[in-house]
Amino acid sequence: MTATAPVSAREDYQAMEFSVTKSALLNELNTTQGVVERKTTIPILSNILVEAKGSRLTITATDLELSIRTSCEVKIKKEGAGTIPAKKLLELVRLLPEGEIKFRLLENHWVEIISDKKKYKLVGMARENFPALPAMPHPLVKLPAATLQSLIAKTKFAISMEESRYTLNGGLLILKPDTIAMVATDGHRLALAETSQKLSGLNGEVKVLIPKKAMDEVEKLSSTAGSDAQLDFAKDESHLFFQAGHRLLISRILTGQFPNYEAVLPRENNKTVVIERSELCDAVRRVSQLADQRSHAVKLAVSNEGIEISASSPEYGEAKENIEKEYAGDPIAIGFNSSYMLDFLAAAADGPISIELKDEQSAGQMRPLADESYRYRYIIMPMRI
Repeated sequence: MTATAPVSAREDYQAMEFSVTKSALLNELNTTQGVVERKTTIPILSNILVEAKGSRLTITATDLELSIRTSCEVKIKKEGAGTIPAKKLLELVRLLPEGEIKFRLLENHWVEIISDKKKYKLVGMARENFPALPAMPHPLVKLPAATLQSLIAKTKFAISMEESRYTLNGGLLILKPDTIAMVATDGHRLALAETSQKLSGLNGEVKVLIPKKAMDEVEKLSSTAGSDAQLDFAKDESHLFFQAGHRLLISRILTGQFPNYEAVLPRENNKTVVIERSELCDAVRRVSQLADQRSHAVKLAVSNEGIEISASSPEYGEAKENIEKEYAGDPIAIGFNSSYMLDFLAAAADGPISIELKDEQSAGQMRPLADESYRYRYIIMPMRI
């Protein structure tokens, strides 16, 4: 029996070779950075997968919960694939001059990068170790990018940061044939935004829980897609898919039961005062400087003389501001977390804000009145003061 000659390492790897402009590559690398894991116990997740085929370079990043796949035009000399450290590649490409950058896969998964007379070699890893992504199923519906971006911006700040409250670590997207809504809560406050939108092809109601990190990336994807763009939305048993042009975002669905938010919405808040967003925002920001640093509590006292906003703390002192406003109801004084108020006021449209109260122990509701295209409500639990 004759022995076969051993395959040399040189024949064993796939030689990939391509050239790309700095601006095209940098655009796509920036898109992947929110997904790439910085501190990971799985080294391959710090890398991106690059695949050169036809006339396009496909770039994929994942942290196993969230994945993004994007691509750009390149000149390909040899088709192939490899993985490259994501952060180092981005930092290097940022510092290179404008113009063409050449890439070549070397032995042992190293990648050579040449820009003019500058040459670099990065230590890659075997592409076989890179996790496979689920295939996107047939899209359920097209979602307007600008609407999605706006709904996320109006709600994501209310998401819980406590990891123990797993189902509150994301936002609930509610799709109906003629409306899109998003709701988020951390148990102390709740943000709900809804807008009328014909969703053709959708027959019933679809509710999905989107993790916070995925919401951030969907917001970015929507903003770069352009104001008139539509996102293809699809889902399978465990993943959500958002596609805008050549970019695809895949997120695991948050499992578990989102609380019955409709039960929390106030029905009898009949004490209403209206104040300009900027006026309220400035007053709360100033007064909260002297609030207790743990509770951030400020007091709103509403009477026929207007609104008095005040705060005090043993460490800093006390603050009080009076704003003259028309108010005909019974006087009421209530405490709120000033940080929660400011989060909402930063997301609300400029113009009048309606503050709607029932009594000192019940949740207050705030609504911006200027932006009529969104039905936007913010429910905030009172604090003892």
